[in-house]
Amino acid sequence: MARRGAVRRRIAVISDAVASRLWPVPLIAVIGAVLIGLALPELDRSVDASLADTVTAFIFSGGTDAARAVLSAIAGSLITATSLTFSLTVVALQLASSQASPRLLRMFASDPMVQGTLAVFLGTFAYALTVLRTVENATDEADAFVPRIAVTVASVLTLVSVVVLTFFLAHLARQLRVETMMRDVHREAAHTIALLADAPPGTPAPAPIEPDRGHTVFARTSGFVSGVDRGELIDLAVAHDIVVRELRPVGCSIIAGTPLARWWHPAQIDGPGRTDERIADEIAACFSADYERTPAQDVGFGLRQLVDVASRALSPGVNDPTTAVHALSHISALLCDLAAQPPRPEAYASRDGVARLVPCGDDFAELLDVAISPIRRYGAGAPDVLERLLWTIDDVAWHVQHAAQRDALSQQLGRIEASLEASDLDAVERDRLAAAAQQARATLERASSA
Repeated sequence: MARRGAVRRRIAVISDAVASRLWPVPLIAVIGAVLIGLALPELDRSVDASLADTVTAFIFSGGTDAARAVLSAIAGSLITATSLTFSLTVVALQLASSQASPRLLRMFASDPMVQGTLAVFLGTFAYALTVLRTVENATDEADAFVPRIAVTVASVLTLVSVVVLTFFLAHLARQLRVETMMRDVHREAAHTIALLADAPPGTPAPAPIEPDRGHTVFARTSGFVSGVDRGELIDLAVAHDIVVRELRPVGCSIIAGTPLARWWHPAQIDGPGRTDERIADEIAACFSADYERTPAQDVGFGLRQLVDVASRALSPGVNDPTTAVHALSHISALLCDLAAQPPRPEAYASRDGVARLVPCGDDFAELLDVAISPIRRYGAGAPDVLERLLWTIDDVAWHVQHAAQRDALSQQLGRIEASLEASDLDAVERDRLAAAAQQARATLERASSA
């Protein structure tokens, strides 16, 4: 079960890396279109003379000049449509960056509709050019050749491209709405939470005693930790009879030459040996680094994106507390999902029962602070935002599983109440917010006694 979960997590990391690039799908479409453009004219040569009249009535019947004109028009119009699509995508990226968050740009690059539209347009363009070169005028040695089936397919692909362009414009108009962006971030983060909770890499175990002497593994590159293959780390620890401690969680910024992990022998600490550097290289290879945070294993990244949207909405230049309230609704749902998860174990043991890996990651209190504190500070003068923060505490309190989570919620509630005391609100707003705070406090007390 753990091994299947590790495989699924590894596949998720690879698929996210591929999906976040704009070029793979269009490139595959262009290659496929060229191959089809080479194959269909050969099919025309072999079956053209034997086609039934009922079939020829539906395929292209013009001469060589007409075929060239059709294919040239298709190629020219499709490259224009591709330019339009790319321009609209760039405008969407600019709007998303300025109005929501720069960290949402990767969602547009990984949008299947954007990738599919570019694939259809570029594929049709490449197909038309490939077929165009096979049209032959009559000579003394050979008759004229018009790949009628291939030209007909080009016309059909053009009609498909028109339909795709219509759907793309409708999709783009919908994607530019901030509500759609927040929904997509929420879905992505919820998927990450479910994926990480699907199967642990090993059996939970008490933390082993860490000796003073040990071996430090240093980061090979700078960037952000985008993933950790914990299943591979446990296998590596078993193979070398060592214990590994992660020092940098997923999503953390790392600098080349700074500590990334530590390892030691569970029974005793030996002096540096010939295999130390090889073990360090193998451990470092289990950590993936990227130039930006990615959602594949980074639960906090989704929360950070939603907090960015809320913070941008609360800035004086935007002044849109309604968007901040909507962002808090998504944040509340994600925090409820996190609260329902069991606490991260102190260590993971291998099949022999020996603790082999001490994980590192943001716990619930840290993620809660990431989600609440910035909005509390920036929205201190917005009653609607403060009220939604209080209701967020109340929502999450219904899902807490242990005392540490309740303590974290209680601390955040106290900080929100302190912000209420320091804010410049009228009596009606204070009474309303005080009632919401009292309700959140009562829910926390009910959770404590449950």
